[in-house]
Formats: sequence, C-alpha cells, structure tokens
Amino acid sequence: MGKLELNKKKKKDALFTTAFELFTTKGLAKTTISDIVDQAGVAKGTFYLYFKDKYDVRNKLISHKTGELFYHAHEALARTDICDFEEQVHFIVDYILTELDRDHTLLLFISKNLSWGIFKGAFEEKMPDEDYHFYQSYLDMLSKSRVTYENPELLLFTIIELVGSSCYSCILYQQPVPLVQYRPYLHASITAIMKTFEATPA
Repeated sequence: MGKLELNKKKKKDALFTTAFELFTTKGLAKTTISDIVDQAGVAKGTFYLYFKDKYDVRNKLISHKTGELFYHAHEALARTDICDFEEQVHFIVDYILTELDRDHTLLLFISKNLSWGIFKGAFEEKMPDEDYHFYQSYLDMLSKSRVTYENPELLLFTIIELVGSSCYSCILYQQPVPLVQYRPYLHASITAIMKTFEATPA
C-alpha cells in the first residue's frame, strides 16, 4: 500500500471510528456531519469523498463492523482443525455471539440498523490489507462440504435472521433466558435449518 493510499485509509478509518463513537453516544439524529469531521480532524470535503451523507456513513459503518466480525471469526476458524461445513457454521455463530455478548454497544448499533441489504454489503467488505470477502469465504467453505445445499444465500439469510433476532433479547435483557441457556437450542435450530436446505440426491 502506497503512502497516498495509506493516508486515505487513515482518514477513512478516523471518520469510521468517530462516526461510530458519536452514533452510539449522541445518536444518529443528533449527530451532524460537522460533528464527525471536527472530531475526526479531517476536512468536510474529505467526508464527501467517501460518503454521500450521514446515513451513508451509518450503512457503510454497519457493513464495515459486521465485515470485521466475520473476518475475525474466519481468522479464528482458520486456527482450528474444523473441516466439516456444519461445524464451521456453528463455530462462526458461537464466535460472533461471544463477541456481541462482550460488546453490547456494537450489538445495539448493528441490531438497530441492520437490514439484509446492508448485511449483503458486509459480504463485500474488504478487510484492511486482505483479500477477504465473507460471502466468498462462505461459498468456498460450502464447496468443500460433503453435503450439497439448495439456495446457499437463502440458507445464510435464514441462519443470520434467526441468530440476530433471537439472541438480541437473550444478550441484552437475559430474556426469556440468558444466552448461555439459549445457545444449545439455537444450535439445534441451526442444525435443523441446514437439514431443511439439504439438496435431495438425484
């Protein structure tokens, strides 16, 4: 990465970091673009090089934060000897749940603003100095599976929706039960979903 690219990345990272801090403390409605650029120490023109408005930075920030979560889960998975696709999915789900349980601010921010369209943006999020794309990684894992699944994108959507919606209350409010009690039921449900998507042998 050249000096110019490094400088651009530094400014964009500063905007992301500042926007996340302001959105999670002041709220989106009370945060202005001037607030973001002043605190980040960059010119307003620099902001518009990367983002259309504060809603655009919010959407890209969600994609970025979600992409980071999956990237770190992927890194952790690479350090294991887990080869079975279903076990890999369970590992990634567990890793992400643990991270969100540890960082409630991140959980609140992602859950409050997440939509499937934005989430798909996270699939394409390129991690710093890496050629990692979560969705491509997911397809690569799937291609090595001994089991064939119909409609891989719909399978992923169903698992993500289940994990996101059902664990929000368990993590933040311990309702209807704490996450530690809910995890076995969640994993059993994921296994059942994956079974539903298995392709019928020809």
